[in-house]
Amino acid sequence: MNVDELVRDALREQAAAQAPTAAGLADRVLAVRRRRRTRRLVAAAAATVAVVAVAVAVPLLDSGKEDVRPAHVVDRTGIRAQPDQSPPRDLISADGTTLAAYYIPRTVEQSSGKAASVRAYWLLDQRTGRYVKAPQWSYVAVAPGMKTAAVLEQQLPAPRIGLLDLANGKVERWIPVDHGVAGLSFSRDGRKLVATSYGENPDLRVKMEGSEGYDAPQQSTRTGFYVLDVASGKGSWSEVGLDGDPNDPMGGGFINSRQDFALSDDGRHVWCGNPMGDIGKQFYDLTGREVAVPAKDKHLQWYVDAGKSPSGRLVAGDFAGEKWKTSSWVLDARTGRRTEVRGQQLLAWVGEKSLVAWDITPGSNEFHNRLVLVTIGSDKVVPLSGFRKGNDGAAGRWEPVFAQP
Repeated sequence: MNVDELVRDALREQAAAQAPTAAGLADRVLAVRRRRRTRRLVAAAAATVAVVAVAVAVPLLDSGKEDVRPAHVVDRTGIRAQPDQSPPRDLISADGTTLAAYYIPRTVEQSSGKAASVRAYWLLDQRTGRYVKAPQWSYVAVAPGMKTAAVLEQQLPAPRIGLLDLANGKVERWIPVDHGVAGLSFSRDGRKLVATSYGENPDLRVKMEGSEGYDAPQQSTRTGFYVLDVASGKGSWSEVGLDGDPNDPMGGGFINSRQDFALSDDGRHVWCGNPMGDIGKQFYDLTGREVAVPAKDKHLQWYVDAGKSPSGRLVAGDFAGEKWKTSSWVLDARTGRRTEVRGQQLLAWVGEKSLVAWDITPGSNEFHNRLVLVTIGSDKVVPLSGFRKGNDGAAGRWEPVFAQP
């Protein structure tokens, strides 16, 4: 079964008859191949939890005085859109929620007969308002407020974490780690950093029997996580074992080859997705001991990038497709009450009422999507970027990294 067939299979299992399902699937689709049809799996799996939290405002975004781009991309509502650019060249922002970076994944063959999914990043240059390629980094997590980014060098898992000053593009400090890491995520307040450790590069790809291309291996090498204080660089590592029968990749302990950790919005727990688990996610205390899912987090979906709203009252949900052909659910974090909102796949919150999403033009291919701004209780859709081309996995398809103000 090739990638296109796998994606179509996943889409058929999740979506309603006519409704397109959220895009962004191929690079993050569950690594289940030969026994794929035996279990119902969630689609649109995100490799990492959405970037959340806020710290320092970006001067470029505070006013238009230093903005050298054409005036038509800045309007009185605080929206800076580039509807004719894909990938974007110039700043995209909506009321401070900003496209801080994006990456384009590609598969690179290796001499060993294996391959790796490699990310090429473009970071926002805050002085010019343009996105600039940063080929030295294999993984980038942008800190709240976009003052700092945590970066990893090209060889994963990496033996150190860099703290990059986004104002001057220089690494201000390196944090060495004893257990190689390959995933990064900031806390909501920006003071903590979670780094996920792996025994091998989680983005390695192998030839599977009956497959024409390279696929993610069926076994993860994830070993645990660090919780680090950003100011001091100090912290500790916690081992988190892989449950289940290691000889049965479809067992209850199965996870994707890349299944990164992140902090909960209150900073009290570390959590991750568990595609084959009964509730789809697992929570741990900061020492790595598994705990019950907190009541306020029971509606979180690890593959929905937007996560919780800034207040924590609302949770971005998965594909809906009822009132509109492409739409998503927004849930009350306490009661689970659902509200339908425009947008194919919810990516980032803009305040409490609006979100950035992927969406399509009605009647078009579900993969021909662009960034849009949608609002709860409104039919209005505001385009923010141009359309991505090709199906999932096609060369040049870019993935966004957002930060809030």
